[in-house]
Amino acid sequence: MIGEFVRFLTVGGVCTALQYLILIALVSTAATDTAVASSIGFSFSALLNYQLNRRYTFRSDRSHRQAAPRFLIVLGVGLLLTYSLMQMLANGIGLHYLLAQVGTTGVVLIWNFGINRLWTFPAQPRN
Repeated sequence: MIGEFVRFLTVGGVCTALQYLILIALVSTAATDTAVASSIGFSFSALLNYQLNRRYTFRSDRSHRQAAPRFLIVLGVGLLLTYSLMQMLANGIGLHYLLAQVGTTGVVLIWNFGINRLWTFPAQPRN
């Protein structure tokens, strides 16, 4: 499990960097609401996240037909968490949007790893 978590953090780092780049670009150049910009970045990084987690992190042989719908459900809850937390932290209490995003990322990271490990890409029984 520790190896999986390290791989998950690596994949998450790449995907989070993509999300943050989109967030910063949208907020600084398009005057987009921080919660909306964060959600857009989250959505764009999702496809890369799925592919890397399926193959690299969890090394799953579960078919796309089985794994993808579950991943999308986990992702949808993660997106709702992202939007809600950014609304509360950045727009509600006025925390700087990047600090709010860091806190939000931590919460969503724990959610995504736990549920994906247990439900989306569960370890295959060894014979």
